Amino acid sequence: MTEHSLEGLIEALRRLPGVGVKSAQRMAYHLLQHDRDGAQRLAGALLDAVQSIHHCTRCHTFSEAEVCGICRDTSRDAHQLLVVETPADLAAMERSGSYRGLYFVLMGRLSPLDGIGLADIGVHPLLERAADGVVDEVILATNFTAEGEATAHVLAQALKARGLKVTRLARGVPAGSELEYVDLSTLAHALSDRR
Repeated sequence: MTEHSLEGLIEALRRLPGVGVKSAQRMAYHLLQHDRDGAQRLAGALLDAVQSIHHCTRCHTFSEAEVCGICRDTSRDAHQLLVVETPADLAAMERSGSYRGLYFVLMGRLSPLDGIGLADIGVHPLLERAADGVVDEVILATNFTAEGEATAHVLAQALKARGLKVTRLARGVPAGSELEYVDLSTLAHALSDRR
């Protein structure tokens, strides 16, 4: 019979996205059998992160300070506000190096079937932030899923009603791809959004 601590570790690892029972067991056994030092470091890093990382009070990304480094950076263009669903999306945009404005992280997307509404994703703080008199353009960078599209649509209506310029990330054929392998929806959007 399995020990309680081992079961607890496996269940904790299963909370990670994309990790099922077998993967969690494999990770747990590996850490305990081959990398106890790594397990200690992982435990310490998780505890430290949970205790010290919070949400930025301006954009809601992860930060150890009350206001994150991006929001404090005076060289960024405060007239543009790019809206993403998660801190991971913000990090991806930053890695691209192509955007120098500010951000707002929704912390999710609308999903009525899951009971996630406007208040759950931080729409009201977004509307307040966007209407601060400094922001000229709000760029909606929600994912191109049904929920992301619905979220972008609702946000666009609310922001336009406040007199703000609202744009949406373009979508199209990925660089280096061959047309015969691109899905039909992407092709259709690439054609309609052509420049």
